[in-house]
Amino acid sequence: MIALDSPVAAVLGAQTKKGSAKKISEDMGLRTVGDLLYHFPRRYVPTGELTRVKELRGGQMLTVVGEIVESTVNTYLDRRSHRTAYRLDTTVQTDGPGLRMSFFAKNKRVSDWHAGRLPVGQRGVFVGQVSTFRGQWQLTNPSMVLFGQVDEASGEQGLGPAIDAVKALFPLYPQSKGVDSWDLQRAVAFALTVVDEVPDPLPDAVRREYDLPDLATALRHVHAPDSWPQLRAAQRRFRFDEALVTQLVLARRRAAVAEQGGQARSGGAGLLAAFDERLPFTLTAGQESVSAEIMEDLARPRPMNRLLQGEVGSGKTLVALRAMLRVVDSGGQAALLAPTEVLAQQHVRSIGALLGDLAQGGMLGGAAEGTTIALLTGSMPKSARAESLLAAASGEAGIVVGTHALLQEGVGFADLGLVVVDEQHRFGVEQRAALTDKAGTPPHVLVMTATPIPRTVAMTVFGDLEVSTLAELPAGRGEIQTIVVPLADQPAWIDRIWARVREEVEKGHQVYVVCPRIAGDELEQGESDLPEVDADGELVDAPVAPGSLSAAEEVVRWLGEGALRDLRLGLLHGRLAPDEKDRAMRAFAAGETDVLVATTVIEVGVDVANATTMVLLDADRFGISQLHQLRGRVGRGGLPGLCLLVTHADAESPARERLDAVAATTDGFELSRVDLEQRREGDVLGRSQSGFHSSLQRLRVLRDEKTIVEAREAATALLAADPGLDRARDLHRLVTELEQSRHSGFMEKS
Repeated sequence: MIALDSPVAAVLGAQTKKGSAKKISEDMGLRTVGDLLYHFPRRYVPTGELTRVKELRGGQMLTVVGEIVESTVNTYLDRRSHRTAYRLDTTVQTDGPGLRMSFFAKNKRVSDWHAGRLPVGQRGVFVGQVSTFRGQWQLTNPSMVLFGQVDEASGEQGLGPAIDAVKALFPLYPQSKGVDSWDLQRAVAFALTVVDEVPDPLPDAVRREYDLPDLATALRHVHAPDSWPQLRAAQRRFRFDEALVTQLVLARRRAAVAEQGGQARSGGAGLLAAFDERLPFTLTAGQESVSAEIMEDLARPRPMNRLLQGEVGSGKTLVALRAMLRVVDSGGQAALLAPTEVLAQQHVRSIGALLGDLAQGGMLGGAAEGTTIALLTGSMPKSARAESLLAAASGEAGIVVGTHALLQEGVGFADLGLVVVDEQHRFGVEQRAALTDKAGTPPHVLVMTATPIPRTVAMTVFGDLEVSTLAELPAGRGEIQTIVVPLADQPAWIDRIWARVREEVEKGHQVYVVCPRIAGDELEQGESDLPEVDADGELVDAPVAPGSLSAAEEVVRWLGEGALRDLRLGLLHGRLAPDEKDRAMRAFAAGETDVLVATTVIEVGVDVANATTMVLLDADRFGISQLHQLRGRVGRGGLPGLCLLVTHADAESPARERLDAVAATTDGFELSRVDLEQRREGDVLGRSQSGFHSSLQRLRVLRDEKTIVEAREAATALLAADPGLDRARDLHRLVTELEQSRHSGFMEKS
């Protein structure tokens, strides 16, 4: 009896060529029959029509359905044996160029055999490397499957249906060196005929409600489909399965968080009320609505677990600050975790400015209902660090702002009631857990991102979090014009860039110049010099040689000696000492610096109202999301903004396509969809979301939006009727496997 957990060797058979069986089992990791059946084709070739071939290039591997239109046996003199030898010359016609194939034989009998299986009119799938010979395209050493002919090797083993019963769509499988797609096809076809039982984890009621085929039928149709609709129905079934298991894990996680005991933080002393009275502006409708959601969460005796997303400049920090003040009002403390020292310091300054004397609780001149703010970073002097540690541990500091230093041993709180994580994609799961573990009871958690996340991404990746979105921008934001400056086409435009910078400074405004590197081949901390890859793992851009990209230290020196020599230039990057970074940022904010040459440390949180222009050098080395974030640093004071994306990328390259997309819109949600379409979801959301990239095997959050929504509905209904999934044991097993696997780490944010 052959089952899904039987060794894969049980269905490979002796017809599988020598060495392939071991490669299939060991190199490809297909150790069981179930592994083999879930190794789906990567694409399909229609067998009823010739393959459309638009253009050919030497060396490419080509897979086509073609028809023999010429088949001639020719003789020639073998130079080695000095005897007559035979060669079958054929031409395979595609829906495009014809391809020559030649088969050599020492005797006429073998040559006649070749001619017999490749007569004029014979169709098949032909696979080989394309080259040219005497001006004609040819397939070198082709492999083939001929329609309507029983494969002799498989026929001898009783596996004839694997090849001769070719259907409307011919499957091509992901493979490795030494394993042909036909080897896999034979084994899969045989397995489908001999596996005794395929347990279906999906309850019948769910299949009926969402019109899904049963598992055995879906497996047959994904490997040997009769039509495109049949194939799509099978693919939808497997995507639904993956979405359902993921949504069940997330729903169970939400339920577990809801069951945790937490402390309600419903307010008290009046700090929040005093702050609201002093605000010189009114909250936007979006800020009011999201704040109300958060306040309701904080008032419940279970931990809040909420994601707050919003465009650059939408006012997320103000919403988070109001939540922190509510917790302080309730006798607790709030910790704000920031990804960089520059951003942590900026948060302390901006929160302090917003609070005024409310941030000087217990001090001379401080408000009676006020609190204090403590800063904790890794490079602080020992005495300042000790002072901040004491303020946090004693409860004196109601708000503690810090970087990764907050996560270290020895950092304690008197009563940590709220954890706010800024730019969540910069922090891994373990880092967030290290901070929440410092609370006596599970604290409320608010994670923020300025990277807009489409609805289905939020449902799939952050489905254990409640999601709030700030879509509108506060009044007074200036319009930003974004222009691609293609130096590859117009190298002389570099002079116009710096002339434009001068014009802005002469108007009394300030300018950012952003570089992808610090110096030479040194990257900013947290950045990657790896080229981007597309959804199939193919290189989008070629790697760049060290030192060939603009580096901040060289650019500031070059500009100071040349194009901007009489302007006041500043330098900011992550390698500077903390006091130097703070001094550079304060000087720019105070208007003492005209042009700030910086790396991506200014990507988030930096807020200088008088900065109207940004020049991004080697802009093609930044991702779409990062470009959008950086661009959001200008136009914050109501003045029109200008962003120049300077690039040497070729006009038709994927890198230029990214830049053109950013220049075409300032809608972050639209750009996030473009980003997801161009790259894998895990890359877009940050590598720290461990497991996302590898755990979503067939599901794509944009393409499969409807399926994800349906799966979430089904998961909610299943758990409502059967919380333990006791009546769906096979489904329960899959959910448990995902929960326990290393891939589930990205979902553990509670």
